[in-house]
Formats: sequence, structure tokens, C-alpha cells
Amino acid sequence: MYDTPEDLLKRIRLGEDTALELKAIRLKGKRVVEPKREDLADEIAAMANTADGVLVLGVDDKTKDILGIPREGLEDAERFVFEICNDSIRPPVNFRTYRIEIPDDTGLLQSVLRVEIPRSLFVHESPNGYFHRQGSSKRKMQPEVLARLFQQRSQARLIRFDEQAVPQATFADLDEGLWKRFLGPRTEDAKITLKKLSILAENEAGGEYATVTGVLMCSNKPHQWLPGAFIQAVRYRGIKQDSNYQIDAQEITGHLDKQVSDAMVFVRRNMSVFASKDPGRTEMPQYSDRAVFEAVVNAVAHRDYSIHGSKIRLFLFDNRLELYSPGSLPNTLTVESIALRQSTRNELITSLLSKCPVDDPTSQLERQFLMEKRGDGVPIIMEESRKRSGRDPVYRLIDDAELCLTIWAAMPE
Repeated sequence: MYDTPEDLLKRIRLGEDTALELKAIRLKGKRVVEPKREDLADEIAAMANTADGVLVLGVDDKTKDILGIPREGLEDAERFVFEICNDSIRPPVNFRTYRIEIPDDTGLLQSVLRVEIPRSLFVHESPNGYFHRQGSSKRKMQPEVLARLFQQRSQARLIRFDEQAVPQATFADLDEGLWKRFLGPRTEDAKITLKKLSILAENEAGGEYATVTGVLMCSNKPHQWLPGAFIQAVRYRGIKQDSNYQIDAQEITGHLDKQVSDAMVFVRRNMSVFASKDPGRTEMPQYSDRAVFEAVVNAVAHRDYSIHGSKIRLFLFDNRLELYSPGSLPNTLTVESIALRQSTRNELITSLLSKCPVDDPTSQLERQFLMEKRGDGVPIIMEESRKRSGRDPVYRLIDDAELCLTIWAAMPE
């Protein structure tokens, strides 16, 4: 947006609108004293809540005069924006900065900072509340407007979250080998097919972007756009969560089917295997492969990806495995009915996972694809874990915001 200095200068001369905000900037030493931190945070959050926009620092918003920023102050101005977007707005706002030169009224080149603020996947709160942009001004959102925005971008899913376009994630960011596996024997243009599959989508301005599902299933670094879209795995010595007693730790990243595969490797690497000699030697791992596999697949398939920065956590202790998945239970599902009923939060993600074959040379997982969509995942977890340890797994809903599954380990007799 306004990629060349000439384009930007033309837009500045026309003044502010929904997509353009101008701010003069004043530094005292290395500290930005104008604009005020809270005021600029409100402006940035309003843009992220509304549509793709550009903030230009170094231009008077009233006179449209190009005042510029001293070259030695550009880094300080950039750091000021970074601190605002990460510390003063919740959840943090993604942005891009560009240092460019444009001429003032005398023809002298002045340095300005162009800050691109894409329309966000999330609803952002700044120091003075929730704002959106109407014309050239920010406005505090009325309750009904705010409720509708939350419905579109968060919990209510009038527009399914996993089908929304991800700002800044383009077709080029997707791995060709990963998206080609979903095309099948189609002969039409690949982009057309990917749009039909909702791996690609168009935003309000007509730009093509990868969807939430697209980056989760077809990119190697989904956490680049969805912070927290990975599994934090830790093996602790003993039965308490204490960082002083970590034996092994790994951030499991990559597309979702790779996360499942790598999580299984982590569990197998860190669980004990007991041997019995009655009547012959028999090896008994602490956990059932089938139970752990179903639990991890359910976690990546059904977690709430709209919760900014929340990650799946997989903890192994001497006596148990704990798996934390962000989000409450979908629809009217309860902890008590989880083994009896089926409910899906992310229809598109589960649909694509059902097309991903399982790498299982030993056939222990008894699955051909990652998801069979029969609703038998939880019953398998319950039955297999009960047979292995003699104890029922436990599901707990924590603060209506995180689901925890505890699978008890088999212990040597």
C-alpha cells in the first residue's frame, strides 16, 4: 500500500482517511515525546480492528507538511512503534516498517517512517478501550459493534475462524509440496482449487491471502502468523512441574501433521518401557501409542486458534502425561459427555487432516488417516489408557479456557 515515495506523497496531499493516519513526531534525545504513547496505541489498534492501513510518522496531520524525522532518530521512532504494538495493545498488533524519503514543500528530502498495519485476525484493546476507524478518525466501538466484531473474528464463528484470511500470509508463503497433496486429480488452475478448498481466500480489498487453515496445513512455520501454533513439550523428572528438573524440552513446530508426528517421537523418546518375563519377555511402554496419538490429533484439530499466543502444552512426568489444549469445549459439549458425543470447532482443519495419511509402519495406531471423523478418538483414549495403566484418563476444563487431559502411566509391578 503506497509502495513508492510518489504514491505516498500523493496520498498525504489528499489527507487522512480510513486507511491513512499521519503523525508528526518529536524526539528528546532518544525518547519520543510526541505523539503520546497511549494516543498512538489507540490509533494503531483502531486500524488493526478495521482494515489494512498505513501510519506515516514525520508528517503533520493538520497541515500535511512533511516535517521528517532526523536520520539518527529513525531507529528510536521504530522502537517506539514496536513497544506500543507489543506492550500497549492486547493482543499485540503485527506491523511492518519502512524508512523512506519524500520531499517537503521546498523540495528537500525528509526521512519518514511508513508503518503498515494489516487488518487483524483478532480484536485489539488499547489503553483507552476498543476502537475502530470511521473515515479519518478513530471511534470507540459501541457494544453492538464490538459484539459483532468478536463474532466475526473470535468465539461465535459466524465466519469460521479457520477459514479467515491471514494478513500478510500470501500464496508464496505456502509450501508447494504441502498444498499439492490436497488438490487431487483436478485440472483447473491451482489457485482456483485452493480457494474452493478455503486454503486461499480473498480479503475485503480483493487481495489473495492464505487462510488460517492454509498456514496451519500448508506452511512450515504457521507460528510466524499465528503465535502459539505449536506444541511445547517438556519431560520432567518426578511428578511436579519444576523447570529445575527438566530432562528434555522441545518446541514442536511445522504444519499440523508434522506436529503430530514429532509429538509422538517426543513421547516415545521420553517414556519408560518395562519388561516382563512371565511367561516370556514382553515389553510394556508406559503409554499406549494409540491413546497418545488420538489425544495429540484431537488437540491440534480442535484447539481454539483464535486465542492469541496460546499453545498446546505436552508435559510428561514419572507417573502421568498431561496435554493442555487452548479453548473451551465447543458448542454444548461437556467434560462428562466428551466420550459420548462429537463436536468440531475447526471443520476445515479436520477435513484436511482426514486426507493426511498416517506414517505408521508398525500398524500399531490402526489408522489410515490422521482423522477418520467417526468420533471414536476419545473412546479409544479412554479404553487404551485404562487397559495400559488400570486407571481412567481425566479430562478437566480449566477456567473455561483450556482443556487438560491426564493419562496415567503404567507402572512396573
